[in-house]
Amino acid sequence: MPTNAIELPSGGWLVTEQGGRIVAAGADGSTRTFLDIRDRVSAGGEMGLLGLALAPDFERSGVFWIDYTAAAPRRTVVSSFTSAGGQADPASERVVIEVEQPFANHNGGQIAFGRDGYLYVALGDGGSGGDPQGNGQNTSTLLGSLLRLDVSDRARYQVPADNPFVGQDGRPEIWAYGLRNPWRFSFDRATSRLWAGDVGQNAWEEIDVITRGGNYGWNVLEGAHCFRAESCDQSGKIPPVFEYPNPAQGCSVTGGFVYRGSAMPELVGAYVYADYCSGSIWALRYADGRVTAQAQIAKVDIHISSFAQDRAGEIYALEHATAGGIYRIVR
Repeated sequence: MPTNAIELPSGGWLVTEQGGRIVAAGADGSTRTFLDIRDRVSAGGEMGLLGLALAPDFERSGVFWIDYTAAAPRRTVVSSFTSAGGQADPASERVVIEVEQPFANHNGGQIAFGRDGYLYVALGDGGSGGDPQGNGQNTSTLLGSLLRLDVSDRARYQVPADNPFVGQDGRPEIWAYGLRNPWRFSFDRATSRLWAGDVGQNAWEEIDVITRGGNYGWNVLEGAHCFRAESCDQSGKIPPVFEYPNPAQGCSVTGGFVYRGSAMPELVGAYVYADYCSGSIWALRYADGRVTAQAQIAKVDIHISSFAQDRAGEIYALEHATAGGIYRIVR
């Protein structure tokens, strides 16, 4: 069950499997195990090996980062490994942060390096339903947030000095909060704009543009709507740039990428995303603070767990199935 795919600078791909393996896939179609930590990963449901990011200096250092859930206690683990000669060393793991998870769902799990060299980490609200612990609006917890960390020291992270809560009330690791389950986020490689698909409760799925210190409303809001209330205080909360109803158009948004390829010039600059249940793939355009175009571009008979983008800017959809599959999006 693939959860991530990243093209290597030297060619070929690394593909994470939810159960705890990373598979190296060659351009010739060959596959082999790159890393196997199934003995450390607690998988099932929404848990497992969920995130993968290559260090900015990966070509020199061979360092990469992962995000996975572990048991006893149930927690999110963000750690790094080293690799050499096309093979990872399972004994090289260095854990940089662990966050206890009160429930088995809403783990987030996406990680990515920004152009600033810092590691961004998505964490859901801790799970269950409706955010019973109120984590989304609580900046004294890391749950329900997007973190921004300096991991240049693999053994111990530092907090960037310009993070919004440095010297303020709230955890300084937080970059943005008020998120329910930001399962997949990505940076536009042309503009560095940060896009996220935040999975809704049972009424609205949302697409967010994440900004420094932003409060995205959960659990006061679900999408742009008051959650379980006829009215609510929406002051200081950032509504999604786009939303769609659940279950009318799907059940769980899968965030994607802004298309920067050349094979489909009509899509350049459009953000491509999908719904896990319906198999609908959409693209939207965003300018001057609003969505200027939105359309369904495909309908597929698979559950899309994630998207990938190659070095040329083309986009791929990952099938969440036992055998799995990676599909290039073409005209």
